[in-house]
Amino acid sequence: MITPRQGILAAGNFIVDHVKVIEAWPQEQMLSNILTESQSNGGGPYNVLKDLAAMQAGFPLAACGLVGDDGDGHWIRQDCAAHGIEVSQLHVTQARPTSYTDAMTVRGTGRRTFFHQRGANALFGPEHCVLEGHQFRFFHLGYLMLLDRMDTFASPGVTHAARLLAAARAAGMETSLDMVSTEHPDFHAIARSAMPFTDHLMINETEASRVLQIHLAADDAPALLQAAGALLAAGVRGSVTLHTELGAVGVTAAGECAVQASVQLPGGFSKGATGAGDAFAAGLLYGLHESLPLKDRLRLAVCTAACSLRDPTPSLGMRPVAECVQLGEECGFGPFRNR
Repeated sequence: MITPRQGILAAGNFIVDHVKVIEAWPQEQMLSNILTESQSNGGGPYNVLKDLAAMQAGFPLAACGLVGDDGDGHWIRQDCAAHGIEVSQLHVTQARPTSYTDAMTVRGTGRRTFFHQRGANALFGPEHCVLEGHQFRFFHLGYLMLLDRMDTFASPGVTHAARLLAAARAAGMETSLDMVSTEHPDFHAIARSAMPFTDHLMINETEASRVLQIHLAADDAPALLQAAGALLAAGVRGSVTLHTELGAVGVTAAGECAVQASVQLPGGFSKGATGAGDAFAAGLLYGLHESLPLKDRLRLAVCTAACSLRDPTPSLGMRPVAECVQLGEECGFGPFRNR
């Protein structure tokens, strides 16, 4: 009897976020007061796993990454274990400190700015991932453009990240991929290298703009849908989802397409947008894992993203799946245009 695959192995950036809520973004050489501060999980894989744990996903969750042999690194491993996330592939190095980010969130707008120490994540490589001998259904990798070794080219046109994604597919897992919004000089080439080995691509409009080398607006759903189709045609195997603060679009290799506006939250609901994109990815991955139709997983993903906004940290605002869905039903959705 063949055991069905279950669960998600999430690999890449594991970061401690030092979240600071400030009264306003200052001009250079000026001062702004810090109103509150806290420590939390950061980095795509870490945030996604913590979100799925809070959503009470009900399937195995495992971490794969590299942290320093320091207080932050020990805190990450303990935090994962406390939330039911398996940590046997969350390795420790003495060569670099644990990666951390100072995330500055403006109280009035919820917008955030990041100051990042790359740390141990810069050394994370394919050798840290054991892919054979597991029954995980999905291998999620993030973030491209923020993993120094993974973003280097192992051979002409093929990055180490692309090779790792290929190995995960060869081991029987579906692969999903996320990126970070940055001005990386090789953004286009790194992204294109990974796409043929990616089953499910989930990125925002800024990252899609850099991959396609065009400009995409957050409120232009038809253009976003066309861009998602272009990314699918460029090599992504299963589905492409593009998300913005106003909503999300998705296309699949089976010919499906869907558009979903974001949740219309009441004034004062949002306490910070740090981790909202990862919360969206967690909802999308849950929907993929549970084989939900495209329109249903987009709807769930905007609900999980909205739910995360109730707290300035990436994951403390997350709730079980049913509560996330209820939030969307109570508040309503859209429109998918500038409000």
